[in-house]
Parts: sequence; structure tokens; C-alpha cells
Amino acid sequence: MRAIKWMMTAAALAVTASPALAAGKARMLDLSKPEDALEVSKRAQCGEADGKPAVYHWSGKFYSRVTGEPDRLLFKGEGMNIRTCVTVDDPKRGKGWRLISREIMLYLDPKTGEVVRKWTNPWTNEVVDVMHIANDPVNQRPQFPYAADGTPFKFTGRREGRWIFAPFEAPLFYHNVLGGEYQDYIGGKYHAMEIFDFAYDAEEMLNTKNPTAYPIVSWVRISDWMPWMKMRGRQGQMVVNAMGNKLKSFDELPKVLKDEIALNYPIYTSPPPLDDQRPNETTWTVFKKWIAEKEGGKKPAPTAGH
Repeated sequence: MRAIKWMMTAAALAVTASPALAAGKARMLDLSKPEDALEVSKRAQCGEADGKPAVYHWSGKFYSRVTGEPDRLLFKGEGMNIRTCVTVDDPKRGKGWRLISREIMLYLDPKTGEVVRKWTNPWTNEVVDVMHIANDPVNQRPQFPYAADGTPFKFTGRREGRWIFAPFEAPLFYHNVLGGEYQDYIGGKYHAMEIFDFAYDAEEMLNTKNPTAYPIVSWVRISDWMPWMKMRGRQGQMVVNAMGNKLKSFDELPKVLKDEIALNYPIYTSPPPLDDQRPNETTWTVFKKWIAEKEGGKKPAPTAGH
């Protein structure tokens, strides 16, 4: 999912201890204050301190949406994101944070729940290799209590009783590296919508006696077909609906994820290094490398992007 990218929003931040924690005194965070609003985002997204990992898990379904035919359940999915955060100081914008992560989403057989290695395209009847989502890295620019022009950071969610709700929509429309140079004229850009809905327990989130928090998240994505599906420009879209939460540890992940990580993605037991400066990958950039390796006779790399 994109930090989840699915969690890679303006609210997805890195980590530091709050002023109250540093002073050893618990207090209730005030969502109207920029520093506290930033701390709430950090609690949602990160571990307890710089370099301490946090793990998100989500489970969902992949559907097709084609004009003139019923929607089809193509796959079930199990995903995870392992991340950490690092403090970033800016003399004008204050003390901020940068999120560093990598993530996986497996395509599973909708009947058996097993990891799909090859897939028979129901529209073309062609058997294709499945390229699972495995984004490395999914990092973010630093976020601060104040923007460069002095604008304060604001929490955009709302509180209702014991719950704090924080919805976020991310419209995506960008150059597709698998296309040519004239996408502005004839189309071919990547077009998608990512929707992340977080639910926080207010007491857990706002009381600084708790060093972090464990929110619930839902993730919806409406996007083009994945390139490995080999759809040849066929009309239609994919719709993904998933829910999950932040876990206490990597060990709480479902067995199918842990087994696949051990088999094909061993580095995903920990986040990237704190100083990671690599550019983020997407489905399109990694698929371009993946297909080049296949056509060159090499074993396909078990990595992908959103």
C-alpha cells in the first residue's frame, strides 16, 4: 500500500520524545498546538524513539472494476510496513521528524489464501508471473511544527467521544516511467486515489504517559491495472479495500507474511537505516527493472512497488 504510502501522508511523521516525556511529566496533548499536533502524528506512525521500529499490518481484497461487467474478486491481500523515525532540527521550523520505511503486500489466492506465484488473466487467458508489492524504501520528507513561511502544522482530524478520526485522501497523477515522452498529450500517466482513515483511542493517543499509540487504519486504493497483469491497455481499474492496525511487534504478523518474508524478503524484518537517502520506488520503476531482468534471462527479483 504506499506507507502504509498508505500512511505516507502529511500526518505520517518520524519520532522524538515529547517535551512532557523529556521532562518526565505526563500531560494531555492539545491538538490545537502545532507541536502537540505533530506529536500526535508521530504517535500514530512511529515507534517510541528514534530508531525503534514500528510495524503496521493490514488485510484486504483486490477487485476489478470494468464497465459493463460485474466486479470480480481477483485476490486477497496481506500487507505490512516496518518503519522507524529520526529527529530533524531546523532553526526556523523547529524540531521535526522524518519517516523511513519499507513495506510488502502479498497477492493471495481468494479461495485458498496461498501466495500466488503465477496468475491466469481472466480477460486474456494468459498466464503471467505475479510481482508482489515490496516497496523499498518508502521514505518521507521531514515534517515540522511550522512551515518555512511560518504556517503552523494543523491536525486535520476530529474527536468524537473516546475516538479521534483522521481521514486523508491522496490523489495521485504522475509520470509513468513505462510510458513515453508525450504523456501530457496522449495520456498514459499513472492515475490513482489512495484513501487512509485512522482511528485513535483518545486517551492512549493524547496522554503522554503512553510513549506511543496503536491506532486502527483502513486503506482504499483505486488505481490502474498493475503492469505485471499484462492488460494491454484494457479499460478498467483495480479497487483495494483493507483494514489493519499498528502492532506491538513484528511477531504479531500473520504466518503467511512472516513465512514469505523469511523466504524472499529477509531485509523486511527491520526498517531501512536512519540515514537512508535513496529515492522511493513505485510499481512502475521497479517493474521496469523486473521485466528487464526477466527478458535478460535473469531470475526476476521478488520486489515491487505500489
